[in-house]
Amino acid sequence: MATIRGAGAVAAGLMALAGAAFAQGAVIEATTAHGERVRLLPDGRWEWVDGARSAVQRAERAAEARRDEEARAAQLRRERNAQGGGVIGLGRTIYEGDRDYNRGSLNPKLR
Repeated sequence: MATIRGAGAVAAGLMALAGAAFAQGAVIEATTAHGERVRLLPDGRWEWVDGARSAVQRAERAAEARRDEEARAAQLRRERNAQGGGVIGLGRTIYEGDRDYNRGSLNPKLR
């Protein structure tokens, strides 16, 4: 088994410390290869430390969240307006725009 000495021991210690802090949900401040300061968030995202850049980044995230929410709402409306699907989810679900949507019964006695 090899032993870790000198700078390797320091690097391993820092990595262990960062890993422990990250596992506890702490925000870690780091520096990129280009020297820019960033915050590493516990959910895997990152953001700039600089206020102006951070504000732009937060606005972009908020706009993306709104777009995602609108897409989820549109999908939910589409599912609610669908026909068929059976009682327990068996069978074909027919969505608006399908040629079979609202066609009624094919039984001539029920037309």
